[in-house]
Amino acid sequence: MNQVRRWQRILILSLLLLSVLAPIVFVSNRLKSITSVDRGEFIEELSDITDKTEDELRLTAIEQDEEGLKERKRILQDRDFNSVVLSNSSDKSNDTVQSNEGDQKTFLSEVDKGNNHKPKEEQAVSQKTTVSSNAEVKISARDIQLNHKTEFRPPSSKSEKNTRVQLERATDERVKEIRDKIIQAKAYLNLALPGNNSQIVKELRVRTKELERAIGDTTKDKYLPKSSPNRLKAMEVALYKVSRAFHNCPAIATKLQAMTYKTEEQARAQKKQAAYLMQLAARTTPKGLHCLSMRLTTEYFTLDHEKRQLLQQSYNDPDLYHYVVFSDNVLASSVVVNSTISSSKEPDKIVFHVVTDSLNYPAISMWFLLNPSGRASIQILNIDEMNVLPLYLAELLMKQNSSDPRIISALNHARFYLPDIFPGLNKIVLFDHDVVVQRDLTRLWSIDMTGKVVGAVETCLEGDPSYRSMDSFINFSDAWVSQKFDPKACTWAFGMNLFDLEEWRRQELTSVYLKYFDLGVKGHLWKAGGLPVGWLTFFGQTFPLEKRWNVGGLGHESGLRASDIEQAAVIHYDGIMKPWLDIGIDKYKRYWNIHVPYHHPHLQRCNIHD
Repeated sequence: MNQVRRWQRILILSLLLLSVLAPIVFVSNRLKSITSVDRGEFIEELSDITDKTEDELRLTAIEQDEEGLKERKRILQDRDFNSVVLSNSSDKSNDTVQSNEGDQKTFLSEVDKGNNHKPKEEQAVSQKTTVSSNAEVKISARDIQLNHKTEFRPPSSKSEKNTRVQLERATDERVKEIRDKIIQAKAYLNLALPGNNSQIVKELRVRTKELERAIGDTTKDKYLPKSSPNRLKAMEVALYKVSRAFHNCPAIATKLQAMTYKTEEQARAQKKQAAYLMQLAARTTPKGLHCLSMRLTTEYFTLDHEKRQLLQQSYNDPDLYHYVVFSDNVLASSVVVNSTISSSKEPDKIVFHVVTDSLNYPAISMWFLLNPSGRASIQILNIDEMNVLPLYLAELLMKQNSSDPRIISALNHARFYLPDIFPGLNKIVLFDHDVVVQRDLTRLWSIDMTGKVVGAVETCLEGDPSYRSMDSFINFSDAWVSQKFDPKACTWAFGMNLFDLEEWRRQELTSVYLKYFDLGVKGHLWKAGGLPVGWLTFFGQTFPLEKRWNVGGLGHESGLRASDIEQAAVIHYDGIMKPWLDIGIDKYKRYWNIHVPYHHPHLQRCNIHD
């Protein structure tokens, strides 16, 4: 019995001894397996506890007064050594630290030769350097002492303030730096042999994956995760290591040239694909607009016949201000009408004629029946029921060298039949459906056009966002074209135009348009669309308007200034980036969005929102 108890005591004591020794062995093995990068992060965490910020990264001189040292020793903190590695890889200079006595100007570290007798456990958190010797720099937790000294900083000069503002504006510098490091790492990985599983290559792969996960699709520094600076530092250390291993500069240069060529090829292919997708998006009706048209069309056919006729009244009073827009887009035509009426000082004198086709006539009619304009008058016209376009025009339109349905649409060329569509009017203002009116246009009607047919803003000033030249749209190598027209003649823009219909009828310019259009289609003398043939039809019959009447360039990246946009009477989204499309430019969309009733039940049901 006593022997059993004896063995029980021995077992219990053995278990207690094992429970004490196991953690010690585990921690010892763990410290030996810590990499240099992990040691740097460990030191960095300790320094962060003492509230040292990233802006205080510098070579820190630390006095060693322990273990009987007779002289003051200065060591380099591990995380500060990482910044030195960064300076070697990115060609950035670090400020050196001066001693209190002023007898030392630049140095990295001074190591006591007698420190080699210390046990390995004290050297677990150390960094090996080869700056001036092969001695080891030993850093332990008790060696890290930070000097919190209050430094007097004089007021910032004007140049320093400007520099600070520029740094605040550069919100993607860190993102660019991270992407550069990833590219550099991939270049080194491509140089490594396929079966190379060395510790350096493994570490570089790990750091690359970490950075790729951290950055993702981020384009601005403010969206980067908080861990990205630490991961970037770890990548810089890994790149420094691998740069010491791969020192074959010609091979690296050849590899980088091959990567550059491949990247350029990919960029060209992406640009072509992006251009095609942009054109495709511009031609496609958004799902929300299609939903809106279907709902309005269905609701229109439930109306009584009398209610359908409310917007078909004829308005031929020449003393009123008549505006016309050709459109197959419900929201676009609504914005043109709403912005014109809301900007007018005399809305009761406005008559708006919205001309559309048979397919969109029910939806547009129903929209304006549900959303009356107040004191202004609105007339909805169906171009297919007016019998003003010649029967062969559709065949000519199809022969144009274009697959864009917007260009070959009859609505795009119906503007050249304005005198026939409105036989009782003398003057009219034509709008494209991608414009927004911001000012009262009453003064436009009092302009004396001195016998000219069309009033338009010129676009012949080089360097202007809306600049266009005749020879970029028209083929002046043709003998008839070069003899008839001047390639240096000033061009002008559609979007907002004042037409003298009486002078138009007197000169029979609609017949001139048909003649030129037929010649252009047969001989491919100019680009498809209404603009080139409009320049030729009204050649010498244009009255220049002040630029503020019609400012274009909001449908493409034109670099327009906000002041020019806000001072304009009419702004034009010329280009493929229309404001109702997802590809529209956000900074320009807001001028269009303020005239869209996003609270309307039909828009909410069709998921059309700002």
